[in-house]
Amino acid sequence: MTIEKTDTLVVGGGQAGIAASEHLSNNNIPHIVLEKNRTAEAWRTGRWDALVANGPAWHDRFPNMLFEGNDPDEFVTKDRFAQYLIDYAAMIKAPIREGVEVVEATRQPGKGGFLVTTSAGEIECNRIIAATGAFQHPVIPPIVPEEAGIDQIHSFYYKNPKQLADGAVMVVGAGSSGAQIADELNRAGRKVFLSVGPHDRPPRRYRGRDFVWWLGVLGLWDMAAPAPGTEHVTISVSGAYGGRTMDFRRLGNEGVRLTGLTAGYADGVLSFKGDLQENVANGDANYKEVLDMADAYVERTGIALPEEPEARIVHPDPDSLAIPLTGINLAEEGVTTIIWATGFRQDFKWLKEDAFDERGAPVHQRGVSKAPDVYFLGLPWQSRRGSSFLWGVWHDAKYVADQIAIQCSYGKYEGEAAVVASAAE
Repeated sequence: MTIEKTDTLVVGGGQAGIAASEHLSNNNIPHIVLEKNRTAEAWRTGRWDALVANGPAWHDRFPNMLFEGNDPDEFVTKDRFAQYLIDYAAMIKAPIREGVEVVEATRQPGKGGFLVTTSAGEIECNRIIAATGAFQHPVIPPIVPEEAGIDQIHSFYYKNPKQLADGAVMVVGAGSSGAQIADELNRAGRKVFLSVGPHDRPPRRYRGRDFVWWLGVLGLWDMAAPAPGTEHVTISVSGAYGGRTMDFRRLGNEGVRLTGLTAGYADGVLSFKGDLQENVANGDANYKEVLDMADAYVERTGIALPEEPEARIVHPDPDSLAIPLTGINLAEEGVTTIIWATGFRQDFKWLKEDAFDERGAPVHQRGVSKAPDVYFLGLPWQSRRGSSFLWGVWHDAKYVADQIAIQCSYGKYEGEAAVVASAAE
């Protein structure tokens, strides 16, 4: 049977794979995009029903297409976001093959390139872009055993309050997902506990501008990637309910019981670290730092933006923050469900290359792997702070595609090195 061949194989048909396809096409590089499910599948089925984008439509998009029919300042729904990606892929004629899973990719010694085994057959390619991103496999820490009799799900599988068994809910993780889910459950009348770890907490908007604008004019989107292993910073921000600053004091005063970082479980009791007040204080400091930088920018540039002193008003401490809980007896508190908003792990076991560190994370420079002809896209802090965002991955994809184009141009050279005398001699 004839094996199909292409220059570059892109693995993953989400925002990273679509961006890669656009730039590869612009560089006239033959390629195929393989997606094991459907285009934008994570946005279609891997999010809760009420999720909206965390950035406004004018900002969180690819440069070459607007969210037609949506207000520029709207935080679009997950379904609208998925449709945007589908429409964009169609616009650029991305060669996406849905329902094709990559099983293994191995280098072909002495021949060059890779042999890729897929659920639909084999493909030979010169280069591989792993565009599966960072959010591949939900992680639930092994803290509460199954025999505890508590329903446990990852936030990836949470859909809505009605999905859960009657009773109180423990949400572990106060990044954007955990905080928004806790807020939604509390609004639905559930008794909610929220485990709050270290986090950044930017203002949703300030002085009439969204925080994404502030990060832009302050140059913070282009912050260089930190040292390996320190890239992940939990950020609690929300576009829900029209976009409100995520304030844990407000949530606490509205009924959410705040706790510190979840530490362990024994004899029906979930225990917490004594770091709640410190974590909230550090989040407050991050919030105030952004306000201070914004005020300094206004002072420096003279831009006419209204003052907003009320943004610095601090809500009173709720009881759960003033006197933090050290633990809760799940049965006594009526907790029937734990939602783990505890992140994801990467999985590149299909790529049989020495391209990873001891943690299994890609070793790369702006997406260019240490392994020849291997590239990565969609990683947090791949090149800058904005790499995880739609527009950020688009710019990262351009860089990767340009590096591939450079290699292609060298590969087309058919001359040979020779001593050539100057014409002037």
